Amino acid sequence: MPIIQLHWVEPDTGSIERLKLKRSEMLEWFAARQPAVVAMEACGGAHEWGRELVRLGHEVRLLPPKMVRPFVQRNKTDAADAQAIWTAARQPGVRFVAVKTEAQQVVLALHRVRAQLMKTRIMQTNELRGLLYEFGIVLAEGHQALMKELPAALEQAQQRLPSMLIDSLHEQV
Repeated sequence: MPIIQLHWVEPDTGSIERLKLKRSEMLEWFAARQPAVVAMEACGGAHEWGRELVRLGHEVRLLPPKMVRPFVQRNKTDAADAQAIWTAARQPGVRFVAVKTEAQQVVLALHRVRAQLMKTRIMQTNELRGLLYEFGIVLAEGHQALMKELPAALEQAQQRLPSMLIDSLHEQV
């Protein structure tokens, strides 16, 4: 089961504390504590955890991973990462990442999905253009131009190329 590694220094005694928590135990543990500054690496799930901790009254500071990396002093483990986050968060001039709202995350997720779809479409159109070019059929660059020329090009290719290849190209379109 995934765990969350905590690292802190008790303000009263100065003692260094470390704790491993199951994810299911984390909010309960923080709910029982006085409000504090909670530093986390800005990675997958950090914004959701951040929103939950803010609701419990804690101040959340998210650090970019590149700000934490220099402070990992020994083998990369969860405990070493937690200590590095604690150290990095205390550095002067450190810049934190704002905890995103759900609405902000939704918009970013939609942009990432669209970017992936565009990347896939570009790869497919370039592949179609390249495959047909190998058989001497030259098509214009750009998605709209390609889609305009493609039906006639596939019709032309059907005269010379095996139907199995033509069927596969149609599936790609």
